[in-house]
Amino acid sequence: MKQKLEIILAVSLDVEEEGLFGGQYARFSPQVTNTANLLRLRPLMSMPIRPTLLCAHSVLDNPGARADIAAFCAEFPGRVEIGTHLHHWNTPPLSETKNGSACSVCSADVPPDIMGEKLNHLLELAEDFCGERPTSFRMGRWDIRAEHWPLLALAGITCDASVRPLHSPLKGPNHFAAPANPYRIRAADKTIVEIPLTVTPLFPSLPRLLERLPDVCDLSRRTRAGLKNWGALALLPVHHPLWLMRLTTRLFVERGGTVLSLTWHSSEMMPGGAPHIPDAASVDALLDKIYRYTQWLYDNFSVCSLTMRELGQDAACENEASLREDNKCDWCCAENGP
Repeated sequence: MKQKLEIILAVSLDVEEEGLFGGQYARFSPQVTNTANLLRLRPLMSMPIRPTLLCAHSVLDNPGARADIAAFCAEFPGRVEIGTHLHHWNTPPLSETKNGSACSVCSADVPPDIMGEKLNHLLELAEDFCGERPTSFRMGRWDIRAEHWPLLALAGITCDASVRPLHSPLKGPNHFAAPANPYRIRAADKTIVEIPLTVTPLFPSLPRLLERLPDVCDLSRRTRAGLKNWGALALLPVHHPLWLMRLTTRLFVERGGTVLSLTWHSSEMMPGGAPHIPDAASVDALLDKIYRYTQWLYDNFSVCSLTMRELGQDAACENEASLREDNKCDWCCAENGP
């Protein structure tokens, strides 16, 4: 009998407000009724899954949402980690002079000192909720940049999941050359373990070819920015059919991938909570797909599921990040040398 390959599975859920993904971002009093659907994960939890709930300010500041999260954790004691998820557009401090919603929420528009205040406010709220200061984190919209790593390190974050490899939007952070497996980042004389989203190229040589294209060429920048739409396979269940998730996993593991990062949003578990999940049938289909995918993993691989905190302490994360010579990347801190 052929021995199953060993993989680590990191399941994370962005627990946040509904109404996102439509181009508008509520700055004040966003709705968070979607958290009542967390217990719909019971079938998935019948497998030895150890998820990390990355909670945004909107849910941690809402008594009903806090009760929903607490009920989920209580039903699966010792198996759920609480982390944080920064939506800087509605995390205090906020400017009262601005409108109640925003169309653009680029993290680069927030000065580092204000971003640090937002991060600490979020962590203090989370500590009040769960009795200890969380150490796992994700920046909203994969919008983490080089200047944010020292802020995270000084705030006590030791494990992050904000990097999306092969992703370099024209007006966003450059994560294009980020490693596929977890790696360590040195920032503010501290260490952060990065657990990147599971992404693998459709063709192995494609990223290297695109990296060689000169940045002075607008076409090359646009080609790299659009790679996620045609040449990069990401483990995002809400966007891809089951067969493609399986293909992504097989290619990723065959190319040396050891840690699978599986993630979705709490709002996608509520009918109408996101534009692409309009009704109950859409929610049922998504949750069934996630369950069937996870069952397939356990049938075909030797799976060890770990929370983000546990994975950050695991010996599998021994790779040290290093910048490319041009230092023009956001998946690593400028303190790291080549």
